[in-house]
Amino acid sequence: MIYTMTCNPSLDYIVTVDGFQLGKTNRTQTEKMVAGGKGINVSMVLQNLGIANIALGFVTDDFTGMEFLRQIQTLKVKNDFVSVANGTTRINMKLKNIDGTEINGKGPIVTKEEQELLFVKLDLLQQDDILILSGSIPNGISDVFYGEIMKRLQDKGVLFVVDATKKLLEYALPYQPFLIKPNNHELGELFGVELTTRKSVVPYAKKIQDLGARNVLVSMAGEGAVFLAETGEVFQMEAPKGTLVYGGGAGDSMVAGFVTGWLQEKDYFHGFKMGVSAGSATAFSEGLATKEVVEAIYRTI
Repeated sequence: MIYTMTCNPSLDYIVTVDGFQLGKTNRTQTEKMVAGGKGINVSMVLQNLGIANIALGFVTDDFTGMEFLRQIQTLKVKNDFVSVANGTTRINMKLKNIDGTEINGKGPIVTKEEQELLFVKLDLLQQDDILILSGSIPNGISDVFYGEIMKRLQDKGVLFVVDATKKLLEYALPYQPFLIKPNNHELGELFGVELTTRKSVVPYAKKIQDLGARNVLVSMAGEGAVFLAETGEVFQMEAPKGTLVYGGGAGDSMVAGFVTGWLQEKDYFHGFKMGVSAGSATAFSEGLATKEVVEAIYRTI
């Protein structure tokens, strides 16, 4: 079974505002509210691609938390979230037509007791299960949290996928995650450099393999992607041609696509192509990638 982890889920309020001006009253032209969080995006794309999975994490028992659960249940996303008493599930505002511009909430406060409830659920994972650890953590949780989870499960034969930044990622590396997926900016930040080309990414992806990651998938938006396999192979790919509609969730879709492709054929290049196809499918769509669009893009690569 595949499990996704979203420690800090959200309701994403996605709007377009023509001629946005600071200090002025701005009115939306389009708007929608969707369940969000990196792990949830991964779960939904996996589901779209026909891969069963269960979403885990923390969610508050207030109105935002209940609406978040209502939305993912409407979408038939299987889940087993831990209920959190303090704070509120985030509402994130995202300006769709000003790419990369958003205001994200801070999330709830998660106690040690609530964290232990999640550990109890994780202790049920078995040999060859896949656990995808994605995104940020809320207040009350230490930066070592993903590392602690991996340490706790390391003797069970669980495969770990980590899509996180800074200390969350650094503390996970000693436990040899099967896959990590930084973007080029996040990878550069770890080493204090700016990485703008696929060629420049390769040596730093190798460095992070030396620190423990088995496979490294680096997303680069319009520059394409780079994949370093544990076999020593290095793959680079240009971004497929298409019209960017909205970039939100593209990196999460890449994770879901890679995992789907790898499960299908146990072949890293096929997984890489599926990852790039799924990421692009989301970027070129109003919502998250569908199987039909992913397969259509795959055929063009």
